[in-house]
Amino acid sequence: MRTVLIHGMVMSPSFWNCFAPTIVREGRSVAYPLPGHSPWRLKGATLPLRTPDIVDAYARAIERDFGGDPVTLIGHSTGGLVSLLLARHRPDLVSNVILMGAFACGRFEGQERMAARILRLPLLGRILFIRFFTRWISTRENFRWGSLESVFDQAVSWETEETISTMEEVRASLLSSHPDEIAAFVSWMSATSVMAELAHIEVPVLNIIGARDRIVPPTHQLHLSGGLRRVQTVILPQVGHLPMAEAREHVDRLIANFLMFGPLTSRKRMGGDGAREDLAEKLVQSATQLGNKTSRSAFL
Repeated sequence: MRTVLIHGMVMSPSFWNCFAPTIVREGRSVAYPLPGHSPWRLKGATLPLRTPDIVDAYARAIERDFGGDPVTLIGHSTGGLVSLLLARHRPDLVSNVILMGAFACGRFEGQERMAARILRLPLLGRILFIRFFTRWISTRENFRWGSLESVFDQAVSWETEETISTMEEVRASLLSSHPDEIAAFVSWMSATSVMAELAHIEVPVLNIIGARDRIVPPTHQLHLSGGLRRVQTVILPQVGHLPMAEAREHVDRLIANFLMFGPLTSRKRMGGDGAREDLAEKLVQSATQLGNKTSRSAFL
């Protein structure tokens, strides 16, 4: 089994050390960061970011780490958007896609993420974004309370010593990131959509939706499923934006069944190279290998 995990915005690859599905640990699995999230630095990259450059950078990493063999992509939230873009533009490298709390465009139906709205403010937008982001990650308690918005169960029954330690590793990674580079990625995200191209994605997709998701509206996630050809959609009640943490055993079973048997439903429908080179060669980051519990440094 070959798996690539891509975390959500303002998270890090270390998130998957605790929350990766059990079945993917039995094979070879690698966690990649989002652009601008430590250790993927944007220094020297062509700005503003371009979708072909980002897709090409991930494709090169998969070709390097898996010898060009197709992989299962597991994308959470913004990582889901990246996974869909990869499945659309590099289907030769993708065998399956698993989405959790994912979206297909940076501006959801009827709303836009707060971070993107702040960045769109004239003159002061970037300054305010950097100030709020820096304050949020400045202390363990600030980061914890901010992260609780992602879960439905405010009693935080999912928190254990292991999960608390993992989230502190995530915060440490964000402290190593550059807020202005994360801002550049958020600007790209808010201007990007794959909604109109969903029907061209041929690989099987499992879309896991938390019915109580406060971050990405479940209605948008259902709309996403409606645009795909081969999709199995599962809605989990009393679950928010972190299904892999809030309903870990259930999600483990869903993913294991999907990878062994494929989607339970399917539908048939009627039917700049220089910049990419710059991004792929100059963005240096680590790929955390979860399979066999090893890790190494690599560039994306």
